[in-house]
Amino acid sequence: MELIRKATQVLLGAALMYAGITHLTTSRLEFQAQVPNWVPLSADFVVLASGVVEILLGLSLASLQYRKEVGIATALFFIAIFPGNISQYVNGIDAFGLDSDRARATRLFFQPLLVLWALWSTGAWRAWRDN
Repeated sequence: MELIRKATQVLLGAALMYAGITHLTTSRLEFQAQVPNWVPLSADFVVLASGVVEILLGLSLASLQYRKEVGIATALFFIAIFPGNISQYVNGIDAFGLDSDRARATRLFFQPLLVLWALWSTGAWRAWRDN
């Protein structure tokens, strides 16, 4: 089971690195469209900063070091960016092929799964439960 945990942790790390790179390059405008209007920073800065954070989290997950701490940080990151997903749904913003309310609403259910994935794959969930 521990091998599966580590493999899923590395997979999540690779996905985050890929997403972070696309924040900085090919999908930058689509990510900007998801930044809620109430955020007091420029959308471009938010996208660039979150892309860098994703790359760093991805590298940390892939390194298999400080597993619990990285798992908690990754889960908190997924929670922090959730308002962008809600904003996309509420404002009917088409991005990433999500061009209907149904598609955008369905995406909302995946964010909690990412939080659980980060916590489970790093052992952070088990450590928290056992304390």
